Amino acid sequence: MLSEDELALLEAIRDSGSLSRAASHLGKAPSTISHAARQLEERFDVLLFDRRRYRLQLTPAGELLAREAGRLSQDVSRLHQRVKQIASGWEDHLRLVTDELLEFETLIPSIRAFDALKSGVSLRITHEVLAGTWEALKEGRADLLVGATNEPPVIPALRWFELGVVEWVFAVSPRHPLAKEKSALDHEAISQHRAVVVADTSHRIDGRGYGVTSGQTRIAVPSMRAKIFAQRDGLGVGWLPRHRVAGLLKSGALIEKRTADPREPNMLYVAWRGDQEGRALAWWLEQLRQPRLARRLVDGLPLPE
Repeated sequence: MLSEDELALLEAIRDSGSLSRAASHLGKAPSTISHAARQLEERFDVLLFDRRRYRLQLTPAGELLAREAGRLSQDVSRLHQRVKQIASGWEDHLRLVTDELLEFETLIPSIRAFDALKSGVSLRITHEVLAGTWEALKEGRADLLVGATNEPPVIPALRWFELGVVEWVFAVSPRHPLAKEKSALDHEAISQHRAVVVADTSHRIDGRGYGVTSGQTRIAVPSMRAKIFAQRDGLGVGWLPRHRVAGLLKSGALIEKRTADPREPNMLYVAWRGDQEGRALAWWLEQLRQPRLARRLVDGLPLPE
């Protein structure tokens, strides 16, 4: 490992091409720089400087030493910062897992506010669906769940609070055969048509999709946004978050249909492990408890008409 002075010497000679200019840059006498250069070569027992040309250059070995020493110096500096970060109560990283119902864009203002803290904490934000969200926390792949659905399961040291409620609307394209039905749709009528679902991402249980009747064919899509567009284009039917499709309902791109068995609203939860709390997690929990942010996350961003 090179000292800071030795690394500065290599970089000064490489950049200036002259011992005298390197000395001037470092504020030292040329003889001092020349002596330090020779000591460095003796230490590694290789030729680090090519003195045969008018312009002093690093040999390939010298270039490698300067490059790798610079990288190691940066790594050590970053490690020092991370050690101080952990010692002051900040986590090294924080893994947020949101249910696919929530849109990443709604988190951007909070991410910017978190960045302004200059904590050094790395954020990792991923989506899961249905039981896959709770599974991520249980298996240690998440530090914080945002927007998890269903009742909280049994997880050691689990802590949680309610984020808000999502209301649903059964919607179809105006070109879909069910669009012409006048009466409330029952299970038999709905089961004759393909359902659009966002598949459960749980690895431990069979994938599920809400609002699918027994024997109904389905098409599984990668996101709620994809589900909305698939139903808008008549590829299938199903339940959609009312707020997110308000514009499409208003314009007639989607039609709301009454059903014999309306879907109950879903409560969304924020959850974490109480035995793993740090300053970053505490900051996010404080943010998520604010009604204005919670409402923005739950309502989402209405799609354009």
